[in-house]
Amino acid sequence: MLPRIIKYGLKRIIILFITVVIAVYITIWIANIGGYVDEIVKSDILLQVSQSVRQNPAYRGLNETQITKIINEIYENELKKIGFDKPFIYRSLIYLKDAITLSLGRALFLSSDSGSKSVRIIILERLPNTVLLFTTTQLILFFIGLFFGLFLSRRYGSFLDRLSVLLAPLSSLPGWFYGIFLILIFASFLRLLPYGGMVDAPPPADKLAYALSVLKHMTLPVLSWLIAYSFINVYVRRTFFLMFSSEDYVEFAKAKGLPDSIIQRRYILRPTLPPIITDFSLTLIGSWMGAIITERVFNWPGVGSLFYMASVMFDTPVLVGLVVIYAYLLAATVFVLEFVYAILDPRIRAGVT
Repeated sequence: MLPRIIKYGLKRIIILFITVVIAVYITIWIANIGGYVDEIVKSDILLQVSQSVRQNPAYRGLNETQITKIINEIYENELKKIGFDKPFIYRSLIYLKDAITLSLGRALFLSSDSGSKSVRIIILERLPNTVLLFTTTQLILFFIGLFFGLFLSRRYGSFLDRLSVLLAPLSSLPGWFYGIFLILIFASFLRLLPYGGMVDAPPPADKLAYALSVLKHMTLPVLSWLIAYSFINVYVRRTFFLMFSSEDYVEFAKAKGLPDSIIQRRYILRPTLPPIITDFSLTLIGSWMGAIITERVFNWPGVGSLFYMASVMFDTPVLVGLVVIYAYLLAATVFVLEFVYAILDPRIRAGVT
């Protein structure tokens, strides 16, 4: 049995790795617009070199031909330093190798709060902030959907059940939309909570005071997502549980006289856990890397804001680095989910073993 599990695991790792390589290489081409962004960078370097040479008092006595020659020489040296003297197709493969090995290189324009140009440091500086905010939010949403969905599925047709169906369309609007109104109410009008940011300025020296400050700044962005997505989560889970409640084996368990708590836990909740956990895991990873507008609205210093700034500034190494991190996180999540399914669902476990 063990060799078969190992063989299955290796097969999944190979498939996921190939998928990551393809996705990263496509991202490299898209982020560079097929090499067009590199031409913009080259033009920017040429402009900086030209201005530097022409403003240098040491070159004022030279004629235009001599100045142009010096500019071209310095320009060519600058291109060699960053590897831009080679064709893009060649550099794209170098980018791919560096990305896959997590040698993410140096940013073109952005830098970390500590002043580093290393892409790895820039991302790792922002990633914990996003993980903190959106993991907290997604966990709250997960348990709200799970418990209230299960609760309403046992009270189908009640007032609360009809109310949940009525409120579900509120989730058609994104979290940042509600966030704007929350800022207007609680920050601008009532002045109870901060407009944005992650911590007070200057940051409190005491650890407890610092944590409370972060919690205060998290309140509005978390609340905006809870308002936006709680109702649809409850509605989806409630509908899902209702579908499983009508299965023959559930009716048979009821006929045997099993307590409702056992039926809910063993015959309804457990069969639905694989898709529920899948939805939670992929939504969590997606929120880490995709909550760009929410972080911009609340000025939260996470990877969403970083992705926005890198896109605006055409900082290709940072864009590629963010996609690589996301691709590895997604591949690792899918790989772990394969074995979670096997633990939760005996039918899948039989196929694996």
